[in-house]
Amino acid sequence: MRIKPRSTVKTAGAITVRIKPGSRTRALVTVAGRTEEAAIGRSGTTSRKREGDGATPIAPMRLIGGYIRADRITRPQTALPLRFTPKDLLWCDAPGHALYNRPVKAPFKSSHEKMRRDDGLYDICLVMDWNLMARKRFGGSAIFFHLAKPGYTPTEGCVAVSLPAMRRLLRFMRRGTVVRVVG
Repeated sequence: MRIKPRSTVKTAGAITVRIKPGSRTRALVTVAGRTEEAAIGRSGTTSRKREGDGATPIAPMRLIGGYIRADRITRPQTALPLRFTPKDLLWCDAPGHALYNRPVKAPFKSSHEKMRRDDGLYDICLVMDWNLMARKRFGGSAIFFHLAKPGYTPTEGCVAVSLPAMRRLLRFMRRGTVVRVVG
């Protein structure tokens, strides 16, 4: 009989993201009794997410997996499946395209986001199930949990934390962990 080693990674069923008092573009992310500061969309939060509105959707979103830049970041401890970010990886954000809100490969003519960014925001980029499994045109695309800019400047609708915070939070994440944005 083979004995499976016990995992030293603790996981959480839910992560809560709530607006930080006094700022509509910053948030507090709480998991397992730990709270971290985060940036959210430039338009704050919304329950009526639309492509390009700059808002973070008020919704529960399951973590699917993510990408990591192996040339910049060492693989963190996590039960969440992470893949190395290929050089040609893009994310389609063209609502009229058949591959809307899906990863695509370069070259790609329709509107897209580059996943290997020079600014390091996607050095660790977690994919949340927003408008992904059941897509709706103009329903919003590329809602990620990624690294924050210095000073926690607003995102285009994602949730972003510092690299040290991301490393701490990843220890509690697994596929299916719910990121609950509560407005």
